[in-house]
Amino acid sequence: MLQLSFVSFKKNSYIIVEGKIKTDCFYIIQSGNVKIMHEIEIPGRKPEILGPGDFLGVVSCMSGQANVESAFTISDVVCIAVQKSQFPDLIQKNTPVALKIIRSFAKKMRETNQVIMLQTASKIAEDNPNQIFRVAEYYDNDYQMDIALFAYYQYMKVVKKGPFFEQSKLRFMKLRKNSNAVYLEPSAESIRKYPKGTMIFSEAQSGSEMYIIQQGAVKITKIVKESERDNGQELILTMLKKGDLFGEMALIENKPRSACAIAVEDCVLMAVNNQNFNQMVSSQPEMVARLTMTFANRLWPMYRQLINSIIEDPLAKMIDILQLQLEKNKITPEENSSFRTNYTPTDIAQMCGLSKNDQSKIMYKFLSHPIIHVEDNKVVIPKVDELYKQSIFYRKALARKINK
Repeated sequence: MLQLSFVSFKKNSYIIVEGKIKTDCFYIIQSGNVKIMHEIEIPGRKPEILGPGDFLGVVSCMSGQANVESAFTISDVVCIAVQKSQFPDLIQKNTPVALKIIRSFAKKMRETNQVIMLQTASKIAEDNPNQIFRVAEYYDNDYQMDIALFAYYQYMKVVKKGPFFEQSKLRFMKLRKNSNAVYLEPSAESIRKYPKGTMIFSEAQSGSEMYIIQQGAVKITKIVKESERDNGQELILTMLKKGDLFGEMALIENKPRSACAIAVEDCVLMAVNNQNFNQMVSSQPEMVARLTMTFANRLWPMYRQLINSIIEDPLAKMIDILQLQLEKNKITPEENSSFRTNYTPTDIAQMCGLSKNDQSKIMYKFLSHPIIHVEDNKVVIPKVDELYKQSIFYRKALARKINK
């Protein structure tokens, strides 16, 4: 039986504290107001004042990670405390609460992604159909023809007679003969197969489906530019594996895709459209719980990546991103433990948003760093505790600089 408790907090006190690891519950504000604070304040991130009906600590609680923010009361506050173990019962009795959490996650993910884009070397990424052409052009120039063909087709489909229509048409006609690209048009199939190196959807493309990976791996990327004359670069936002969900933001918010999804292995995906999603919500509360945890696990590293976006030293950025991979996998800094990532050195650099020029400058220094080495082109951390120490040193130096 679901029994929720009420907790009172006096004015000028902390409800949650950034960095605290034991986060077995979250809070729903019933009365009063709370200010959200961060150890390192990010330029461009708006200050938040929360009130009745808002949530505190959901991301950390549902992801099992440390708090990414502190919540400080600016008035007397009463909260409902929800234990993580109570969440399934809460969904069954009040699904709208869970859906509100999911929609708030979707909004925060989109806002956080925008701030990351602004902070990552002031790179340019359009949010209109022309961005689909930029995506096609980038992968075309990079000789990833199946991806380019898919994006050219989506651009032509959207704009009909846009400024890059004829160029897209010519490239599409040239590439289509030997292409492995699939599902250029919407499909009624719920189970779909995508060959390695093909695109599932492009950023700025409209979409009304989310996907569950049944087999294979998918990378989520954005194509960004330093300037209008720049050819662009690929920024890897995350790598997904079997069991992961993606594409849910477009389904929930009914807005164009905010990133690209590309099969990095042969993939089998289950597609969930809006009608199926609504049926799942009403009949399968465990699906809502799973989606909530997926959002939390996606949003938590995005908050961490915000910090990475303002680190200026390229080597420090790459070390910090490696620590983020450890944290995502809940690898603690135990003495003499090691960890093998699934990422190449180039993947790590792209996660940091480093330009190709910066990558070429820093790569030797990164590869010769004593706290990492490379096996089979994958980054290995031989001593996890040493990498943690190095990353924490960089973060403390950044905090001192920002908070001067």
